[in-house]
Amino acid sequence: MTVERVLVIGLDCLTPQLAFEHYLDHLPYLRSLMKAGLWGRLRSCDPPITVPAWSCMVTSKDPGQLGFYGFRNRKDYSYDGLSFANSLAVREPTLWNILSRNRRDSVLVGVPQTYPVKPLRGHLVTGFLAPDNQSEYTYPSELKQEVERVADGYIIDVKDFRTENKDWLLRQVYEMTEKRFRVVRHFLKTKPWDFFMFVEMGPDRLHHGFWRFCDPGHRLYQEGNPYRNVLQDYYVFLDRKVGEILEDIDLKKTLVLLVSDHGAKRMQGGICVNEWLRREGYLVLREDPAPSSRLRMDQIDWKATRAWGEGGYYSRIFFNVQGREPEGVVPASEYERFRSEIKEGLEALGDEQGHPIGTILHRPQDLYRECRNVPPDLIAYFGDLDWRSVGSVGMDALHTFENDTGPDDANHDRFGVFVLADPGLPDSQRGRELDGITLYDIAPTVLESLGIRPPDDMIGANIRRKALEGNRNRAAP
Repeated sequence: MTVERVLVIGLDCLTPQLAFEHYLDHLPYLRSLMKAGLWGRLRSCDPPITVPAWSCMVTSKDPGQLGFYGFRNRKDYSYDGLSFANSLAVREPTLWNILSRNRRDSVLVGVPQTYPVKPLRGHLVTGFLAPDNQSEYTYPSELKQEVERVADGYIIDVKDFRTENKDWLLRQVYEMTEKRFRVVRHFLKTKPWDFFMFVEMGPDRLHHGFWRFCDPGHRLYQEGNPYRNVLQDYYVFLDRKVGEILEDIDLKKTLVLLVSDHGAKRMQGGICVNEWLRREGYLVLREDPAPSSRLRMDQIDWKATRAWGEGGYYSRIFFNVQGREPEGVVPASEYERFRSEIKEGLEALGDEQGHPIGTILHRPQDLYRECRNVPPDLIAYFGDLDWRSVGSVGMDALHTFENDTGPDDANHDRFGVFVLADPGLPDSQRGRELDGITLYDIAPTVLESLGIRPPDDMIGANIRRKALEGNRNRAAP
């Protein structure tokens, strides 16, 4: 069954164990959507991070097909050539590209990887990659004046969310969210739209900034701290804002999808990937580095180095291969043996006491349908994403409990959330939890709901069809 409109409510990093379990009793509007439709955990892409996850969602293509594997990517096989995955890197058709070709109007607010702006049939306020409010962050350009007026000073993102100034961070996130929802409600009422999608970054910023204060299982948790209810209070606030939006639309004619790109969980600590590579003799520097310093490419003795890595919520590890990199030393004939050697070595690395942590290293070719541009040679999930990757050198240990890019309490998790409230859903299907839904299923669901056949090369499938095939679990609480 088709509908007149589709609204996608994107809440970056909204986490199933919080939204569907710990806080659900305090989220009446989320509960009402769950009871009216289908819901469950939403499997993210690999890696489960904002860039590339939202682009995977709106194209139904994996990171290898898109050709970017994070925000920063090697643009070639030189040592210092990096490119940033903004909108110009997204070359596969997005939902709004397809809808524009079908003469449907789209409104986008805050969707990642939409800056710099590209024309579409509709209206666009770009996402967190826009540098500031002085940039051309809207389409059409004159829309910016309206956004600034309605929001009374729009906030694109909280740029410095890894901070010890928690009171400032909390105020900034609430102000950003309030202004975003104000613009969204204004556009819902004043702009023509068949498809409306917005993404709020607040959950992500607060998870990273406050998880240790709210999770008694976190190693840095302190009983009775003043921030222990921050996450629950914000989820309640978000729920109320979602409720206001639901009152603005005709739910009998609109399919509503509430989604997140990935989840979050407590961070146990950091694994110093480049320190491990140094100690094992794979990474050789020209001289001893300063304590706890960022690895620079000009520090590396390339004629003696076989591998180096990057920090982040996961690690990308690159090899220095003969005939591929300018001063490559790993023979191409030894590539797979060497890759297995690195994989086995890092997967065997335990915690600070030597206990196994379940690290998983992936070969990109095993994850993706194809690997465009320059993929990493290995993708590392330390502790299966319980630990982050620390890329600094000059560390005094392989394990650290202080983040090298500023305070950060949470890592990303593979599962976000989805709730699909469909006015045409049979009563027998309402309120059911579905297993096996991925973020690749969102785009074909949107298109078919609007009566448009999805391209054959999309990875996902219509969520409603999956439900009718018997992919059901328990009822909504």
